[in-house]
Amino acid sequence: MTQLVSTIRLQFHADFTLDDAAQLVDYFSSLGVTHIYASPLLASRAGSAHGYDGIDPTRLDPELGDEAALERLVKRLREKDMGLVMDIVPNHVAVGGSENQWWQDVLRWGRQSRYADFFDIDWESPDPLLTGKVLVPFLGQPYGESLISGDLKLGWESGFHVDYHEHRFPIDPRTYGLILAEMGGDDLEPIRHQCAAAESAEDLVQTHEALGKVLDTRQGREQLDQVVACFDGRSDDGSERLHRLLEEQNYRLAWWRTASDDINWRRFFDVTELGGLRIELPHVFEEVHSEIFRLVELGWVDGLRVDHVDGLVDPRGYCRKLRSRLDELAERRPDNVPRRVALFVEKILAADEPLHQDWQVDGTTGYEFMNDVSALQHDPSHVGLLRDLWRETSGRSDDFHLEERRARIEILRTTLASEFSACARALLAVARQDLSTRDFTLGAVKRTLAALIRHFRVYRTYADQNGRPPEDESFFQQAMAGAKQELNDPDHIILMNLERWLGGEAPSAIEVARERALRLKAIARFQQLTSPVAAKAVEDTAGYRSAVLISRNDVGFEPDRLSYSPLDFHQACGDRARYFPRSMVTTATHDHKRGEDVRARLAALSEQAGRFASDVRRWQRDAEPLRQKLSGGLAPAPADELILYQILLGSWPLELDDSDDAGITHYRDRLLQWHEKALREAKLHSHWLWPDAGYERACSEFLTGLFETASLRRDIANAARSLDVAGAVNGLAQTTLRITVPGIPDLYQGTEFWDLSLVDPDNRRPVDYALRAETLRQNPVPTEALEAWRNGQVKQALIARLLHLRRDCPELFLQGSYEPVDVVGSRARHVVAFIRRRQREAVLVVVPRLPSTLLEGAELPVIAQAQWGDTRLQLPEGFLAATSDDWQNLLSDEELRITEDAVPVAKLLAEFPVGVLKAR
Repeated sequence: MTQLVSTIRLQFHADFTLDDAAQLVDYFSSLGVTHIYASPLLASRAGSAHGYDGIDPTRLDPELGDEAALERLVKRLREKDMGLVMDIVPNHVAVGGSENQWWQDVLRWGRQSRYADFFDIDWESPDPLLTGKVLVPFLGQPYGESLISGDLKLGWESGFHVDYHEHRFPIDPRTYGLILAEMGGDDLEPIRHQCAAAESAEDLVQTHEALGKVLDTRQGREQLDQVVACFDGRSDDGSERLHRLLEEQNYRLAWWRTASDDINWRRFFDVTELGGLRIELPHVFEEVHSEIFRLVELGWVDGLRVDHVDGLVDPRGYCRKLRSRLDELAERRPDNVPRRVALFVEKILAADEPLHQDWQVDGTTGYEFMNDVSALQHDPSHVGLLRDLWRETSGRSDDFHLEERRARIEILRTTLASEFSACARALLAVARQDLSTRDFTLGAVKRTLAALIRHFRVYRTYADQNGRPPEDESFFQQAMAGAKQELNDPDHIILMNLERWLGGEAPSAIEVARERALRLKAIARFQQLTSPVAAKAVEDTAGYRSAVLISRNDVGFEPDRLSYSPLDFHQACGDRARYFPRSMVTTATHDHKRGEDVRARLAALSEQAGRFASDVRRWQRDAEPLRQKLSGGLAPAPADELILYQILLGSWPLELDDSDDAGITHYRDRLLQWHEKALREAKLHSHWLWPDAGYERACSEFLTGLFETASLRRDIANAARSLDVAGAVNGLAQTTLRITVPGIPDLYQGTEFWDLSLVDPDNRRPVDYALRAETLRQNPVPTEALEAWRNGQVKQALIARLLHLRRDCPELFLQGSYEPVDVVGSRARHVVAFIRRRQREAVLVVVPRLPSTLLEGAELPVIAQAQWGDTRLQLPEGFLAATSDDWQNLLSDEELRITEDAVPVAKLLAEFPVGVLKAR
């Protein structure tokens, strides 16, 4: 029976289908993977590259394959004793366009739509233009201009609608009279009456059929053409008729720029093409999960990964309900598959923030491990030098939290202004319920709320009808303290009331039903606001503005903290073993900003900070002719230039020679794509909403100039080469740790070889699986693959050995202990070691850290034995007596005896950068 021991994350789309994955099952099995971890497989927008823009969660995506294709994949997996983990998206679906029939029905029928409560729409907006309507901000220019441009076109296809490029806006049948009035003929009179009286789509089936028959005649088509011409906005009469028709609809068409200020429905972050679902409603929950539950019951799906759980009103309630439903389905699953279905949540945990244990989930998708292992590999000795370099070069603060707080306020004022206003209004409604607080003004509530959110250090809290959970209290109070310091005394009373209303006082204790409901609404609005604010401010803004070392700015990281000690790392692993031993652990994802081996190389750079500072100053001087002086200053700005140098050193391909013009061009083009996104995410000199073409062009020309200036290109390439060996050691070390620490190791597609990718779409490029399958068939011992280490096969060989170890000893890794091993001697700070043990079964893991100084002059990523000196592991007393004296080095196949508790590190790492030994 398949046991979930490891996963490989695959991104499905039209060019990588279910049948394509089925063809690779043999390779994944040979690699040692037990489960495919699939991106969303349910119906999404045509041409979707990722599946997070779903249009119908009740069916599979036809571009990926039909049910027979999924069955073929599952059958191939079962033949290899493997399984499938499926990514699901309960928070949102794609809106706009014309493909989402739920959304189309809401636009057609408004509040009377069967799906009206599926979406989180405020039908009682204070804006009179939106009362009872949905804002539809999909126009490329202001409404008035769009109206007279001719781009809004009336049409008929099983109902009247207005088309605008790829968007379709259905016409409420109850307003067909405004259209049919332009068509003569007594035969239409009954249809006009039927349309006016209709209340649902069911009422109109026969009416639409009758109208369709009329319009399908030659005379009808001629009449339809005449009517369309009457509503052509390019004429004065036409624009007036069209406007009058649109004003009667259940939506208000608007320019896309209005969304940030006026939108009256919940989005995914600030993405107007993705509408939030009210998954907390039982009937919405059941319909959204109907296909997922069917596949689980069939035994085709062994695990679920919940996307963006923090977007939900009640993540705890959702997860517990989902767990309960999965357990009910377990009894109906086939006998030859695991009964229990694993449940993971995509959750960003801040520093010291625990995952709530009462959610009944197996764990997260592993971002926190990405942070832990990255911080472990960064050198704390040179943090001061790196901070000085950043401040002196960029002219900006090295305090990441300062940049974060600035970004939070900017996000609240711009892209999420409408959501912020909705939250403030919800709190004001609570204030008006009490005579002692009814004089609070909206302006004062906004001011106080903004200060509170500005100082939030977590994505959100999880208050519900029972108030704020104890696990959240310290984080909320931390934000309160920060807000109190910046607010004036008169606002402190408002702040204290916000603390009560936002979960400090349990809503269930409020006797008045209306006030209780208002409290719960305010809590929901607040908690669904702080999460996107954090994501946009931390990951997508401050992370591109403050870069003491850019490798510490990634999803779920602590950018203000450059380094962890081995003790910190062991503490995190021990906590995972204790509380969530089956949580995912990963070092690369479809959402990462920099590939795992880019981060590993930049970790090596943290050891060479002095040389890096000298290099930067020389490059700045030599690149002076390439910079442009614009009205707003230099392009690129010094901060953007410094970040670019970091990216060049971190991502320079291991086998790219600076004389390889074709390779250089390909690499440069990848960087140009990254650079545009980085500049817009930073929102300092350009922006997604208002790109600065002049600044972006100057930066692109600067980057191109670096590659075209032979001396600069050669100098940068040589600096990158100096990171190769240490970066490779770090890369192999983090791979080893990911597969051997507590948790379920996740391998991201293609990262069996070196992963020097950048932010998406760069990290979602096609993978050459044929090459990977061929190199795996050679089945080299990891030590044998070292000679040609630059091609990445040594990393694949290491992964295969360790994944097979996990698959052969699942209980050891899923249930076994995690025991840190003391390291003593002159190089003790350069070693991390631990034991995984279950009864007499044991594995000893030892990896180097901060390897640069130990590798000077080395051509291979192996630290010479002499470098280790007297450094040794101090095994726990009685350990060898309880296990064995006989051990096998799984990475060299060497057999060795360990008879003393003090084990020289040089002995364990003599032939390979890392050591994994198993008791025989």
